[in-house]
Amino acid sequence: MTSMATTLDPTAFGFLSAFVRQRSAIVLDAQKSYLIESRLTPIVRARGLASLEHLVNELKKPNTAQLAQEVVEAMTTNETSFFRDMHPFNAMKSHILPELIGKRARERKLTIWSNACSSGQEPYTIAMLLRENFPEVAGWNLKIIATDICTKVLEKAKSGEFNQTEVNRGLPMSLLLKYFTREGMKWIIKDELRNMIDFRLLNLVQPWTGIPPVDIVFLRNVLIYFDVETKQQILCKVHRSLQDDGVLFLGGAESTLGLNTDFSREQLGLATCYRRSKSVKPN
Repeated sequence: MTSMATTLDPTAFGFLSAFVRQRSAIVLDAQKSYLIESRLTPIVRARGLASLEHLVNELKKPNTAQLAQEVVEAMTTNETSFFRDMHPFNAMKSHILPELIGKRARERKLTIWSNACSSGQEPYTIAMLLRENFPEVAGWNLKIIATDICTKVLEKAKSGEFNQTEVNRGLPMSLLLKYFTREGMKWIIKDELRNMIDFRLLNLVQPWTGIPPVDIVFLRNVLIYFDVETKQQILCKVHRSLQDDGVLFLGGAESTLGLNTDFSREQLGLATCYRRSKSVKPN
């Protein structure tokens, strides 16, 4: 059996990095050549191509939407876990949700948006947090919208199926036993949580459709992959989507500083969040 050539020449790297950036805004500089090789080589093998250069040739052909989606999804990082970086969830429990629930008591409506939700651990964490600590919203018009650019991880998130390693990462045993059932080597999340979440395919750098005004936005560990202009555009759209008293959570290494002046930073315990600093109603 002949071995497949996978070394990426500069021309192919230039095309692939531009291709991924155009479709997802993910920035891949020359130092990320190894990343392109390692993540796209399985696609090359699965399609029986001889090299990454042949993959480039296929992408240049018309009617390659499925292949294009495979390439973009392969270059997307899907690192996640239950109760990841606990501080935002502690702030939700102690400060933000009690405040918003009090303000929304008359309309009984609350909307939370988990961006780049990957295989679903973040929105399921939010659902468990609400179930465990705020039973008064059980009869509300409660929406947890979970979006991602990757169809494969969204299908996994919708299935609610997790292996032992995944549930061991951040999920307390008491919640595992309460909200999951075991089937063989898998843990399946119960319908009472799964039915709380609306999973949707969404590309942050394309037009957002069907997103209502939101009370809480999770956009954690996403902006780090984009250039400054794209970060500014996304934050501007988040600002328009947030309710006047809404809250934005970014990743620990992310900030609106130098990107958007319409947010004000707020410290809640060990968590940092951002609020709208201008009274502009969402569209």
